Amino acid sequence: MRRLLPPGPDVDETGLPGAYAYPPDLDRPWVRVNFVSSLDGAVSVDGVSGGLGTPADKAVFGVLRRLADVILVGSGTARAERYRGARKPTLGKDTPPPVAVVTGSAALETDLGLFTDTAVPTIVLTTVGAPADRRAALREAGGDVVELPDLEPATILAELDRRGLRRVLCEGGPGLHGDLVAAGAVDELCLTLSPLLAAGDAGRIAHSDPGHDAEAMELVQVLESDGTLLLRYRHRA
Repeated sequence: MRRLLPPGPDVDETGLPGAYAYPPDLDRPWVRVNFVSSLDGAVSVDGVSGGLGTPADKAVFGVLRRLADVILVGSGTARAERYRGARKPTLGKDTPPPVAVVTGSAALETDLGLFTDTAVPTIVLTTVGAPADRRAALREAGGDVVELPDLEPATILAELDRRGLRRVLCEGGPGLHGDLVAAGAVDELCLTLSPLLAAGDAGRIAHSDPGHDAEAMELVQVLESDGTLLLRYRHRA
């Protein structure tokens, strides 16, 4: 991959972990969000993001997972993308990062790979207001069901921090991303621009209720491979 910013040598796959390293010695959860988008802003093709993927995006996707302590995802994305457990261990550890699914209703199918094809238990972040039978079914399926007082970003991140899971990788969807943006909780955005025009009715990478201030981000890294742009932004604060 060509390194366009900051100036420097090209990056091969062995150099990607260094290019995307989290800050050292974190004393709180650091939230990195990863999305792929078409050039015209589509976040999916036919309802899933896979149609936008390129070899470069897939390589970075895999490295970001191996750098993370936990993969945070909304239940809608987990269902649409048919999530399963991460395959490869976190760098420096023996096990893959757990997937943590945010769901107010606990309405997850127990035949998802999150429960049937995972090396570590999936964390289900829900509330006591979710139906008790659904919570019980997810526990029976092997899920680590956590009943939080609410699903506000601060509450979710406090639970991850309590577990020592500070290198957070959020893979969407747009609703969860929007909640994190509205709460000022996004430290970093890794955005792949796929060299495609998708049109269609696909949504954007984040949406939320109106009324919050826009968050200023700083472009800190740009890689390029066969027309794919891999952008890395950090919160200016």
